[in-house]
Amino acid sequence: MKHPITILTLGILLILSTFVLAQDKKEKPKLGWHKEAVGILNFTQNNFDNWSQGGENSLSWQMDFNGKFNYEQEKYSWANGIKLSYGKTKVGDAEAKKSADEIKLESVYTYKMNIYVNPYVAVTGLTQFTDGYAYTDSSKTVISSFMDPGYFTQSAGLGYQPTTYLKTRLGAALKETMADKFAATYSKGEKTRVEAGAESVTDVNLKVAENILYTSKLELFSNLKGFNEIDVNWDNMFTSKISKYIGVSFNVKLFYDRDISPKRQLKETLAVGITYSFL
Repeated sequence: MKHPITILTLGILLILSTFVLAQDKKEKPKLGWHKEAVGILNFTQNNFDNWSQGGENSLSWQMDFNGKFNYEQEKYSWANGIKLSYGKTKVGDAEAKKSADEIKLESVYTYKMNIYVNPYVAVTGLTQFTDGYAYTDSSKTVISSFMDPGYFTQSAGLGYQPTTYLKTRLGAALKETMADKFAATYSKGEKTRVEAGAESVTDVNLKVAENILYTSKLELFSNLKGFNEIDVNWDNMFTSKISKYIGVSFNVKLFYDRDISPKRQLKETLAVGITYSFL
């Protein structure tokens, strides 16, 4: 149980620390559409020719696309987000291996009651583009694919946004895990596994310095059967713009789902690449 407890403790500290920082008066949002779409391409290459100290040639690339399409009105808001990520790494003569693969969609409708909390309904979806493999020295085995697994969550409850850079919501939720060939791994043998419970989502979009932005999304889902069965998906990103088109990013993603593994999963990525704003 110590892994989910540690994860939740970190999440609570994140939320509390952000609330402490939330001293500025919340600005009234401008009405109408607010659109933002940013593409990032990271590329790294190492090449050795008669290099006495040794080493292997390597090639690594990753493409990311993040879009936000929000519609603000006096009585309601409709926030939509899309995140696409894909990348590969090749070392020496070995075949290229996938290093990033994610498709994530989110849509949240909030009715504004002009009080501390506002009712909302939300839908999220998560899957990947291509097959994922487990590698050995002599073989590889497919362990995941597009929509195998696929995760969908529908929720309704109350949301709270004390500042322009922090918002959180809590509500009742249904979570569907869809799988086919890999149902034994991801959905306990069922092609569609449905869980009822509670969901909490906290978003942070904070400018910590003149050219450094911190974004975080902490998603918690509980089927209410036990504290150690709380699913956690915590995605943190620090981005810094060196110039108009060059940026540095550091991503830490923490994932815990007891149905898949009793241990937490962690991924870190440090990259320098080309950044382009479409909108």
